Amino acid sequence: MKKKINSRFILVTAIAILITAASAMVLYYNILKEQIFADLRAYAHIIEQMDVEELKQDITEMDIDGNLTGSMEDGRVPYNPWEDELRITIVDEDGNVIYESLANLDGMDNHKERPEIEAAFEKGEGTAVRWSSTVSMHTFYYALRLENGNVLRIARDSDSIMHIMTNTIWIVLCIAGVIFLLCMWISHYLTRKLIAPIEKMADNIVLVDEQQVYSEIRPFVTMIKEQHVNILNSSKMRQEFTANVSHELKTPLTAISGYAELIGNGMAGEEDTRRFANEIHRNADRLLTLINDIIKLSELDSTELGVDFEPVDLYTVAENCISMIEIQAAKQDVTIRLEGEPTTVTSNKTLMDELLYNLCSNAIRYNVRGGSVTVTVTTREGRPYLCVEDTGIGISKEHQERVFERFYRVDKSRSKSTGGTGLGLAIVKHIVVQNNAHLNLTSEVGKGTKIEITF
Repeated sequence: MKKKINSRFILVTAIAILITAASAMVLYYNILKEQIFADLRAYAHIIEQMDVEELKQDITEMDIDGNLTGSMEDGRVPYNPWEDELRITIVDEDGNVIYESLANLDGMDNHKERPEIEAAFEKGEGTAVRWSSTVSMHTFYYALRLENGNVLRIARDSDSIMHIMTNTIWIVLCIAGVIFLLCMWISHYLTRKLIAPIEKMADNIVLVDEQQVYSEIRPFVTMIKEQHVNILNSSKMRQEFTANVSHELKTPLTAISGYAELIGNGMAGEEDTRRFANEIHRNADRLLTLINDIIKLSELDSTELGVDFEPVDLYTVAENCISMIEIQAAKQDVTIRLEGEPTTVTSNKTLMDELLYNLCSNAIRYNVRGGSVTVTVTTREGRPYLCVEDTGIGISKEHQERVFERFYRVDKSRSKSTGGTGLGLAIVKHIVVQNNAHLNLTSEVGKGTKIEITF
């Protein structure tokens, strides 16, 4: 990837240099062209002040190289347009050439349809550039309409843009080479800096410091690190969950297998057989409850993004839950009551049934004889509010942050004796998160526990 990025940088650099060089040459040629036309315009306005006959008389005989050999009568050196490599032409209103500084007038064709002459007759002045393949030169023409109706045309030859580029090619190549080498060095530097954090992430993403990478890639690095940490935590939780499930399933299965073996071998009397059967039944119930809770957690994990929400009357759900759980409360000698008013929450009815059942079941299981559980459903500050408060054994401060973990028990012996699986509050926490609700736990050892949920 590093070589590919670096080669792309170099390719872009080379293309940019070529485009810049070509653009500079074209720009230079355009500036040259404008300068030539400006010079021709200035010459034309100077010559405009001279009469045609005077211009003819001012030019005396020339030698073979075009140098003046004579002088005017008053001793002045006559104007020599060849010193400036100019070609002067005067065309009358009919397009006939009446003066030509560098050619014989005999046999000259009519100039009226020449672009610069035509433009001068119409607009007062005109310009044109024509290419001569014979001498590989551009000829620049400027034509000016005189006051007497004639047109004065001045022409000058100039190198073509290709000739200009040929003359300056070594300078351009040297400059381009220096720029290219500098850009190559910058490209290697930027590529290393770009790839360095990515390579470091490939080695060990946890060791990457977001502050040491450039700001543009910092959000990407932060997101990848967070995802990596979440994946590791999730993997660790799943491993712990699998180990805990195996342990929790093994305990009742071992008891069931042991009691059944004793009965099957005839090693138990009638009274022991009845007791063993009750133990088998109790462990089977615990095993069934544990499996149901595991299935419920798996369903919550797999349907976290696909739960259908609808208006649910939380008060009615609480009534049904209390009606179903009253027998369990009576067995524990616990009184359970409902307070509040009908309150609608946007959620899933099955999830709300599961939420209230686990909260109430937990409040009964960890209560004391003669204790009570109060379920309150109402609205606070415009938001649905649920509270389950008991007068049970309570939870100490050091355990309060962990009671919502899977298979975490404050009192393991009590939990197992009352049929607890250690998954009830984990299910509650999961449902609260899915509903974007807020959960608050308040508890004091020996005085009870209060769990509040605000939707």
